[in-house]
Amino acid sequence: MNETIRQLEPQAIWNHFADLNAVPRASKKEERVIAFMKDFGQRLGLETLEDEVGNVIIRKPASPGMEDRTPIVMQSHLDMVHQKNNDTNFDFDTQGIEMYVDGDWVRAKGTTLGADNGLGVATIMAVLAADDIAHPAIEGLFTIDEETGMTGAMGLKGGLLEGKILLNLDTEEDDEIGVGCAGGVDITATRTYKTENTDASFAGFRLSVTGLQGGHSGMDIHKGLGNANKLMNRLLYVMGDSVSVGSIDGGSLRNAIPRESSAIVALKSEDIDKVKGIFEAEKEAINNEFRLLEPELNISMEAVQAPTTVMENKGQQQLINALYSAHNGVYRMSPAIADLVETSNNIARVLVGDGKIHVGCLTRSSVESSKADLANALRANFENAGFEVALSGDYPGWAPNMDSPILNVMEGLYTELFDQKPNVAACHAGLECGILGQNYPGMDMISFGPTIKGAHSPDERASISSVKKYWKYVQETLKRIPKEA
Repeated sequence: MNETIRQLEPQAIWNHFADLNAVPRASKKEERVIAFMKDFGQRLGLETLEDEVGNVIIRKPASPGMEDRTPIVMQSHLDMVHQKNNDTNFDFDTQGIEMYVDGDWVRAKGTTLGADNGLGVATIMAVLAADDIAHPAIEGLFTIDEETGMTGAMGLKGGLLEGKILLNLDTEEDDEIGVGCAGGVDITATRTYKTENTDASFAGFRLSVTGLQGGHSGMDIHKGLGNANKLMNRLLYVMGDSVSVGSIDGGSLRNAIPRESSAIVALKSEDIDKVKGIFEAEKEAINNEFRLLEPELNISMEAVQAPTTVMENKGQQQLINALYSAHNGVYRMSPAIADLVETSNNIARVLVGDGKIHVGCLTRSSVESSKADLANALRANFENAGFEVALSGDYPGWAPNMDSPILNVMEGLYTELFDQKPNVAACHAGLECGILGQNYPGMDMISFGPTIKGAHSPDERASISSVKKYWKYVQETLKRIPKEA
């Protein structure tokens, strides 16, 4: 199956991408892909090193005649988001991604593709391995753990890199040049609850929300897509005191909009017909609201064995009310940049069971004060419901520099090559540029990449024609890097 991918043009990128996708590379489990990258650099005879946190740096001298050009850093992250469809049998810890061609798209069979940011990694590999591409001195920087904390970028020490220009290859529209991004902070709310025993008078049911699109919690947050955690909570809210919650398991990763949620509940026999009526009415309302955005949405209620214990009513109501009032989605649009989401929150994970509640959120913003404002609002909301709230993994945004010399070069080059102006924009995703800029404050930074849709979901796909266009842009950019001042 992946042999078909290797025949695509440009083969220089697709072959390296296929090699990379054979290596399991979950965030915080990058040992194998770190070894893979080090072996790659060493086999090329290039200076290769691993820093204290696991980032890999591969240095390649300038090609003949380019020695006087400004040295550059080409950067992408090694880890990928692991998401799969509920009916897909796949072990991310042991299996390589199974890819196939669908028209102009490369997709994976029921899982994320890893094009985010694997195509960026493959591009750098292609440049490092080539002997026919003109380029200045290059440092290939392969960071770890971008998707769940950006700890690789945070741990990269100042003074280690020699490059003066950073080309980040993590933008997902081929007509876009990225000049800024959002920062983020993880918000985790936890508490315990008292339980009550059920008896023979209770019947058990599984409530399920499945079939949502999901997607990137930054780049897709403005689309109004369904959040499985919020929809499940909405169902539980309207059922009221007639339903007792045994457990809830919704969402997965903080940076992915939740696609699925499941709850095991108990009902007294005399309440079943009434509750089913409420459930069906709310299901119909939700389906009507989301019929255009979420055509595959499926909400179901099926009989199962009743849970032996359920939440005490007070704790259950505190949880449901807190989740209902917690902000999810766009919080503020940018007043400075048209159509840019400034601040948002994703209620990414809800886990209830065995007397414990865990709620995980990712709050993003390009403005630090606005990020703090929303984080404080979420903290206050959950603390009012008896939760302990912890903020962690805080990372800064990347402020746009419209006077950037590399922006001037790449903007003009794009127009020259493709006879149209690029979209110079900031994004609501978390790129590593803002963090890297803290320890390398004088570095001129830009972000670009091929077209990738559905990142962080099993619908992730990469445009074949776009990769070809992008590869031309990469090679020409390397030729146009200006002389070092």
